[in-house]
Amino acid sequence: MDILERIDGLEAKFHEVSLLITDPSVIADQARYVRLNREYRDLERVLESAEKYKKAVNNLAEAKEIFYNESDPDLREMARAEMDELEPQIPALEEEVKLMLLPQDPEDGKNVVMEIRAGTGGDEASIFAGDLFRMYSKYFEIHGMKMTVSSFSEGAVGGYKEIIFNVSGENVYGTLKYESGVHRVQRVPVTETQGRVHTSAATVAVLPEADEFEVHINEGEIKWETFRSGGAGGQNVNKVESGVRLRYNWKNPNTGEVQEILIECTETRDQPKNKERALSRLRTQIYDKEHQKYIDDIAARRKTMVSTGDRSAKIRTYNYPQGRITDHRIGYTIYNLTAFMDGEIQGVIDALQVAENAERMKESEL
Repeated sequence: MDILERIDGLEAKFHEVSLLITDPSVIADQARYVRLNREYRDLERVLESAEKYKKAVNNLAEAKEIFYNESDPDLREMARAEMDELEPQIPALEEEVKLMLLPQDPEDGKNVVMEIRAGTGGDEASIFAGDLFRMYSKYFEIHGMKMTVSSFSEGAVGGYKEIIFNVSGENVYGTLKYESGVHRVQRVPVTETQGRVHTSAATVAVLPEADEFEVHINEGEIKWETFRSGGAGGQNVNKVESGVRLRYNWKNPNTGEVQEILIECTETRDQPKNKERALSRLRTQIYDKEHQKYIDDIAARRKTMVSTGDRSAKIRTYNYPQGRITDHRIGYTIYNLTAFMDGEIQGVIDALQVAENAERMKESEL
């Protein structure tokens, strides 16, 4: 099936979805309505690009018809000029449409919960986890994403043993999912007196935020506790139990195994808001666990495991003595460590997206 045939099929689908989202019975089913609205927006975007491509292909065909069949030299000259303009444009427009025709990951448009945890390397691992958090914070600032910290545990000499935060914006999961995995650092730690280079690590997890209707939680079974928040905050910290802790027994639908999930939230001084955010994180964790099989299936089909796969896999090394960053999934190496740690990480994300899209094109035979 060629691209133009696929576009015709999408136009029929777009018309069908347009009718469905105005159907009162669909509007009443919130889960279906939100899913169809997302599909409508995606199809609309694809068809806008497809329309540009079709128009260019048709205009080129008309220009060729005039050039080869007309005797009027002025008309032939105009047709030649249009051919010269359109012929180089069409391959780029076709490539854009091909990428858009690839099946989209339904998670890509979601906001995320990110978790950074110090791994091997003691105090230096905590300092590196802090460096990664700063790197991502700068990246969010550059790209207009909004971040709110949910909870954290500071390292003994700086950085974080663990920090959890929410990120919202446009296509956030689709951009940040490539960051999941083990990040390794090679440098002389501030705690090292002999000047020796050490290797430490931190793990990054990027979880798509679950919508309320995607996960069933029996709220009556949640055990809530409240406590006084630590850290800065003046007298409020000592007098008000604004921090919340929830415990929930989740049953794995595949194995029947029951697992306790524990979540703490001290994000605001408002206890109801902290409860709401803890519930949101619970939904996201359960959603992530229940969708892990889907994620594993995708990873098994892809050689590079670019966007998904084993979260314990080492994905990137930050070598300070050489000023080098290497992404091991695609063999991508650059020597601009200082700028990279200041949030300029888009280059590696772009390279990962290109590698993944090339694989997906092969799978889709586009």
